[in-house]
This record gives sequence, structure tokens and C-alpha cells, in this order.
Amino acid sequence: MSQVKSKRNKSTEMLLITFFKASGIKGWRRSYPLLGKPDFVFPKLKIAIFTDGCFWHGHDCRNTRPEQNKEYWAKKRERNIMRDQEVTDILAQKGWNVLRIWECEIKKRKFETKLQHILSLREGEIKN
Repeated sequence: MSQVKSKRNKSTEMLLITFFKASGIKGWRRSYPLLGKPDFVFPKLKIAIFTDGCFWHGHDCRNTRPEQNKEYWAKKRERNIMRDQEVTDILAQKGWNVLRIWECEIKKRKFETKLQHILSLREGEIKN
């Protein structure tokens, strides 16, 4: 488990950066000081994007579970899921649009429709 990164995961975040650049999407920031530490933020549009690792955030696409310390990992994932929902709710109450993209969606390039939908709300403001 020590091999799994908890932030700055290049395999997922870099794919999104590549997509943003190839699509001409501008206005995004990283390391923006916002509750929950979203991976990408469009501050002017109040859009926060989280790239959630499937294992850590409870997506069962691969249905992998560690054999050792099963109870610990189950509780860890449960806490993460609860925290993610709390962060999403708080940001939504403050007027933010929150988009959570699963790691598997990014790796399989299945995030583009989801991302384009939320960005199209104000597409003219973020493209050239």
C-alpha cells in the first residue's frame, strides 16, 4: 500500500492536463486553497474537480480488497467516502459545482463527456 500515492498522481492528473490543453480549456488552477483540496479548480466559474482514486474513495470497478488488515481498510474507505460527500455538500452550499472523476474513468478516457457537460455551462468563459 505504500506504493499508492495519495496526491499528485501523474497517471491521472497529467491525463486531465493534457485533455485541458488539447481542448483549449483555460482558467484552471492546481493547489487552489479550497476545502477538500480539489485537484483542479476553475475559480471564476466556481468549479472544483476531484480526481478520486478508485480504491481510496470507494469505487468498486476492480473490486480489489487487501487481504491484510481488512477491517482497517474498510473503515478507511468508509471515512473517505463520508468525507468526500461532506466536502461536496459544503462546496455545493457555497455555490460551487463539484465534479468527481474516478481514476478508472480517466485511464479509460471515459471522463470527457462528464467533464464537457459541466464545463459547457459556461464554455465561452473558459475557451479562447
